[in-house]
Formats: sequence, structure tokens, C-alpha cells
Amino acid sequence: MEILETIGFDLGHGETAVAKARVESIEPPEMLEVNNKKVQVTALGWHPELGYLVGEQALIQAGVTQLKISFKQKPNNDPNYRETIRSFVETYYRLLKESKQIEGGENSQFYVGCPSGWSVSDREEYQKLLKESGIGLLSVVPESRAAFMQAKEAGKLDFDKLKSSVLIVDIGSSTTDFTLVKSLHEIPIDFGSNALGASLIDKAIFARTLAKHEEKALLERVFGQYPHHQARCELACRKAKEDYFSNEQLYKHPQTFARGFESINEQIYFVPQVNGAIAQEILNHPLSELGDKSWIQSFREAVTEAKEQLDQQGIVPKVVLMTGGASRMNFTRDICQEIFPEPETQVRPDPEPERCIALGLSRVGRWDMRASAFKEEVKQLFDSKKLKELVERHIPELIEQLTLPLSQGLIENVVKPGLKDWRNNKVRTLADLENALKRSAEEWIKSDRARLIIKNQSVTWFNSKIQPDLAAETDPICRKFQIPRSSLRFEEGIDPAVVNPELSIGDAILADTVGFIVNVVIGGGTIGSIIALVLTGHLTWPIVLIYGASVLAAGVEITRSKTQEAIKENVDVPSWSRGVLLSDSKLDSICEQMNPELENVFRKQLTENRETFNELIAKVGQELQKALNTKAQEAIILIQ
Repeated sequence: MEILETIGFDLGHGETAVAKARVESIEPPEMLEVNNKKVQVTALGWHPELGYLVGEQALIQAGVTQLKISFKQKPNNDPNYRETIRSFVETYYRLLKESKQIEGGENSQFYVGCPSGWSVSDREEYQKLLKESGIGLLSVVPESRAAFMQAKEAGKLDFDKLKSSVLIVDIGSSTTDFTLVKSLHEIPIDFGSNALGASLIDKAIFARTLAKHEEKALLERVFGQYPHHQARCELACRKAKEDYFSNEQLYKHPQTFARGFESINEQIYFVPQVNGAIAQEILNHPLSELGDKSWIQSFREAVTEAKEQLDQQGIVPKVVLMTGGASRMNFTRDICQEIFPEPETQVRPDPEPERCIALGLSRVGRWDMRASAFKEEVKQLFDSKKLKELVERHIPELIEQLTLPLSQGLIENVVKPGLKDWRNNKVRTLADLENALKRSAEEWIKSDRARLIIKNQSVTWFNSKIQPDLAAETDPICRKFQIPRSSLRFEEGIDPAVVNPELSIGDAILADTVGFIVNVVIGGGTIGSIIALVLTGHLTWPIVLIYGASVLAAGVEITRSKTQEAIKENVDVPSWSRGVLLSDSKLDSICEQMNPELENVFRKQLTENRETFNELIAKVGQELQKALNTKAQEAIILIQ
């Protein structure tokens, strides 16, 4: 059976939400409902006749004898904790299947979130515990990753921000987690004991309300004997808190209050209330859970510590992405904006934090599967050796593009200046001229100017020959995964001045090509062939016609090879005749005639060294593979 859907299960300390994404679709995930609610309180109740109930039903159903809330925590061996988690997830799973909202079984892959500060072993143990609920295909991933994925796919982060540094601040009911997403990798930021959860504010409201209640002693006895009544009253405190922070402007006046309500019996009510003054009192009150620091002080210190840790690494996040229900509290946003000021950093609270993680988890699951398939497609392209064959096929065009500019460059920068030096009597014999031309040719081939010529021709070759054939291989992959074709193209070319500096393809391919061509020209006998062409074909025999008699008088047998050697070694042509022998017009004529001959020498030498091109072909193929892999890693984030 194949996985058809990914289920994002946000089992939160305060609230729970579930979302579903179809694997073969890029449509946004949909929120699923339990008890006709997309988001509801994390609550588990036991009813003697109905069994386990979750969410709102556990709260309102008459006859519930046990009620548990806010039970998410690091996995441990407490049997009550483990039974609560198992029963809650098992009930949720059953209700989702019964309502036909999910396929279930091997068709549904579940992704459950956890705080980013949990260790790998914590996640593994939590995953093992959750699977005991009967869900076979289940993975635990950090909630920060889900928040990042939701922001990415909802279009809240452009590509530059996706590739840079994003700080995620997840203010949940039990913890506040800071996670740096850098180059698409999550890095949790540890700021010590993390007990900074928004449920502490609920408990503070509960404690304040109880302390001021006229039936305080009676309530304490009731809560001790019937814990589910205390759980309901704490939920009433959470409701008052959420109402206040959602409408702070309404409750600034000292006579207006956000209220919760819970009936203990027909005569006793528990009515927590919050307004501006009460909220400030609670937020600034020392809490034992926070080392006798207030909630607002602890949050400020946590954000400051995260900033200091990033400063030490020289990191300035482009975006601070806030999520978690408590991110609705305006003061948390104000503190983040104060510590991470614009324009260097943009603070962006998620508009729907209660849905963010569930949606993000379902997206993470779908993304993981599609990304794995994408990477496999790219890997198959590498393994097929098509890249090497592609480069090898176009080596003749590279040779053709190099021959003309190299021959022209050698004539202008080596041959012509060398012949002028001989004409001006700066060089005595043709043997001296041969040595001088060889030295000059080698120096020029190694020079920045010659390397620039080779580089420019290689750029043209890559862009006109390699890139189109490469695009023919990569474009179908991009179409299949519905990402821009440019994701796997090198449309800017391989010129290091314009290509993405994070990609080594420009420097690497050009360096390999230039170095290879220089070595072939110098070490492959090309320069020797060129100098012989210059001296033998265009200078030695004109001298023989004039000075043949004197050579004979020296007792040298007139043969082609020996005459050439004799003239090169022995004949010092008088300076007055050198100008006649090699006038400006004659020099230009020789160079003009020589140009196609030099091209042929370059072409012949490079072609005859074709076997040694295998080394270049392999190197260019390897660099293409590395560069494509880098682009593929970048492109993965574009997959939905």
C-alpha cells in the first residue's frame, strides 16, 4: 500500500489540532474536525458508559468522573502519564477514522510535533509511546520545523529569507522554544531551564482567583477530593486570559474584565477575571517555577539570551517568526521587536498560531516525501553518467572556440613582438629567436590575459552547448515536482562574476578548463610546433635564398634539415638587411598567412590530445554534479 496523505497532529499542552495534506497535491492542507471543532482544548475525560472522551466533549459531558488537561511533557516512565497520552491519541485516531476524514492504516502517515529543545532520545521515546496508540506510520518532528514550513508555503518567507537565517520563537503552553533555521537546517537555542510556558499565567490567574474567593477553604477541599473540578477551573482561567489578550483595548478600564466561568454546584461559582491592571500584576509577579522571576522578566531574558548567542556567531536573523498561542500577547511581540529591531530583522507573528503547527506538520510530511522523490530523480541523473557524456559530446566545439582566439592572441602578443625584436637586432640568431619565442609563448599562455581568453571561450561554450543539453535533462524533473525550471538551470551562465557565489560551478569548471588547456598547450608540444611553423615556414627559407652561398662556403651540406639548423645556429643576419627582409608590410603579411596555420596547429594538437581530455571531461562532469546537487538542495525548499 502507498501513503496517500500526511496527517499533522499538533498535540499541544493547551490545545490540539489536526490537519491533512494529500501527498500528490500541492493544494493547501485542510483542518480536520473532532467534536465539530478544528481546534480544541487538550483534555481527556473518562465516562463510565461512554469511555474516553476528548476535547470539548470531555469538558461538557455530564457524568465524566475523571478529567485530565495540560498533560503534554517529555516522555517518562510515569504509568499515569503514559496511559493518558496513549488513550488521548488512540481516541483522536479512532474519531478521525470513524468520521472518514482520514484513510488510516498504511495510507496515512502521521507527523506529531514536539518542542525543538527535546533531545533525539526524547523524540524517539515519545514516538515509541505514541505508536502504542495503534498508529503504525508515525514520526515526531520539531514544532519549529512545522512553523517554518507553514510560513514558507503560505508565502510569508521569500526565497532569500528561506536561504538566510530565520529565528522561530514558539511560545507554547508548557515551554518557549527558540530555533534558528539557517540554510534550511534547524538549530535549537538552549537558554537554560525551559519552563517558560503560557500555562503558568493560567495557574497564576487560578491562584489569584482562589485566594480572593469567599469560599476558598471549601474550594480547596473540593479540588483535593475531585481534581476534575480544579481542571475545569484552570480552563476557565485560560479562557479569561485568552479573551483578555485578544482584546486588550476593551479591558484597559479598571471596571471592565475578561471573564471565565465554572460552576462547582448550584451555589458556588468560580469566576476568574482579568483586566489591564490584573494582567500587569500577574505578569510581573515572581513565580517559583521561574526561579522567583516574573513571566515577563523571564521572557525578556530568554529573548535577550537568544540574541546574544546569535551575536556571538555573527548571525542577524532576517525574520523572527513568532508562533504558539501566547504569541497573541502583544507584549511578547513588543519585546521581540525591541531586541530584534528593524530594518535588520522583521518580526512576524503567525496570524493563526492555533492552526499553524498542525498545518505545518502536514506540510512537513508531504514535503519530506516529495523531496525524497526529487532527490532520487536528481541522483538517477548523476548515476546515469549522462553528465559526463554530455560534456564529452561537446568537446569538439570547445576546441573550435579556442583555436581562433588563441592563435590570434599568440600572434599579437608573442610572434609579432618577437619578430620585431629580431628585426631590430635585439636577437642575434634564429636559434636565439626560437628560444625567446618559446619563453614568451609559455609566459603568455600562463598570463592572465590568455587565461581570460580561455575562460571567456569556455563560458560561451558552456552557455551555448552544455546548458541547453543540461536543461533538457533537468526541466522534466522540475515539471514533475512543479518547481521553476530555473531551479536546476544555470541560466546566469558560469561566469563567477554573475553566478550565485554559493555555487562553485563557475570557478571550478573554469579553473579546470583553463588549467587543462594551458598544460596541453605547454606540455603537449603545441608551442614547439608553433615556433617551428614560424621559423621554418616563414623565416628560414627566405634567409636561405639570400645566404645560401655563405652557408655552402662554411662547408655545410645543403639539406633541408641541416640548412635550417645551420642558419638558425650560425647565421647572424646583418641589421641593415633585416629591415629589408622583414618590413612592416612583410611582417603583417607573414602574420596574416600564419594565422590559419596556427589555428590548424592548435586544433591538431588539442584534437590529438583528445584522450587527455578525458581528465577534463571527468572533472567538469564532477563539478557539474556537485553544482547541480547544490542547486537541488536549494530547490528542495521550493517543493510543496
